[in-house]
Amino acid sequence: MKTICLYFEIHQVVHLKRYRFFDIGTDHYYYDDFENERSVSDIAERSYMPALNTLLQMIRDNGNAFKVAFSLSGVGIEQLEMHAPQVLEKLQELNNTGCVEFLAEPYSHGLASLANEESFKLEVKRQAQKIKEYFGQTPKVLRNSSLIYSDDIGLLASQMGFKAMLTEGAKHVLGWKSPHYIYNCALAPKLKLLLRDIKLSDDISLRFNNSEWEGYPLFADTYMDEIAALPDEEQVIGIFMNLSALGIDQPLSSNILEFLKAFPACAKQRGMTFSTPSEICMKLKSISSLDVPDTLSWMDEERDVSTWLGNPMQREAFNKLYSVADRVRIARDPRINQDWDYLQASDNFRFMSTKPSRVGMDRGIYDGAFDAFTNYMNILGDFLNRVNSLYPADIDNEELNGLLTTIRNQGEEIEMKEKEVIRLQGKVDKLESEEDKLRLQVEKEVIGKAAPKNPSHNTPAKRTVKKKKKD
Repeated sequence: MKTICLYFEIHQVVHLKRYRFFDIGTDHYYYDDFENERSVSDIAERSYMPALNTLLQMIRDNGNAFKVAFSLSGVGIEQLEMHAPQVLEKLQELNNTGCVEFLAEPYSHGLASLANEESFKLEVKRQAQKIKEYFGQTPKVLRNSSLIYSDDIGLLASQMGFKAMLTEGAKHVLGWKSPHYIYNCALAPKLKLLLRDIKLSDDISLRFNNSEWEGYPLFADTYMDEIAALPDEEQVIGIFMNLSALGIDQPLSSNILEFLKAFPACAKQRGMTFSTPSEICMKLKSISSLDVPDTLSWMDEERDVSTWLGNPMQREAFNKLYSVADRVRIARDPRINQDWDYLQASDNFRFMSTKPSRVGMDRGIYDGAFDAFTNYMNILGDFLNRVNSLYPADIDNEELNGLLTTIRNQGEEIEMKEKEVIRLQGKVDKLESEEDKLRLQVEKEVIGKAAPKNPSHNTPAKRTVKKKKKD
């Protein structure tokens, strides 16, 4: 029986402000708050809320017959917390249905998996904690930024305890193989791989509203007929896209949500189901390993990382940023860490791209790739100065790590002693309270012994009565 794995990514670009060379050293705030608030509010109104309301109604109308998966970058969650908390509330409402799975991904939606393993692991861990806080789920499946994957990244994910990863069903990797099976990592056989069907996903996210496309207009029954026509043994159909495809890339006026609403009924008529990534991994076994020695992604025709690292400007910015990855991780300065998350986001490097792309790109304030590079490098220059000013630059990472470990150990020891002092003080207070109670009890006993044994036999009233009887 065929099953459809429907997955949506939620991530928000953190827009950088215009930052001049002469701002370096004087201005340490890098963000366009007005544009961030405007863009998040706009996408929430035009895409996220209508799309999530539709998905919620689909679940209510179809019960366990319809299921969906999401992942949210930590940076995206932060932007929604500030500017569109109703989106997070709606996601929690969806989570309460029991038909939604949330996946892990890097906190920054960055490229740490290509540069620094420790930073990548820390980011994924932080994002997973955020998902746990909001939705009570501990992610079992990992989705790297833009589905970036290689054998080495798969091995790292397996070592982190994940059961599966999502990635692209790229033709240059699959060859004659189909993306409609479960595969496993070549270096970690226990890690299962769920692949994105490029055509079926892009028919919705890229081509749905294109009147010049040969498949236009696309109807739900036609779409499901195409899936049903696949060979019987091809059981897993991965349809992965950004949630913003519903309302932004494909406007609501195109009836994209009405198209989506018809999915459950059309699938049921053809004997197909919907499943979350974890359910698929539990039910189905891998048919073979998938060799991916070179990194792939879901971006552009090449399906590689050239979108972010394809020209010298991008590589220079990338190398300079990650040259301080260890120092940032070691230092653990809250303000530095937040800027580190935002500067890592892959969007910053994509804005520097000079390659033609089949997907339209809005560079925002930038006139072009070089303008994006110049602005980013000015900001990065100030950021690097701040990182290096935390501790003397002549201290290497290993020595710095040793010093900070000693400081943290001392801090932890002081904290433990403070807790012990509080515990002992509580014990003293308890003993003093018991002492006060005992003193009061002793005083009562002493007073009781000093009083007459039968005072009622000799009261004035008694004596008066006796005298009257004698009279």
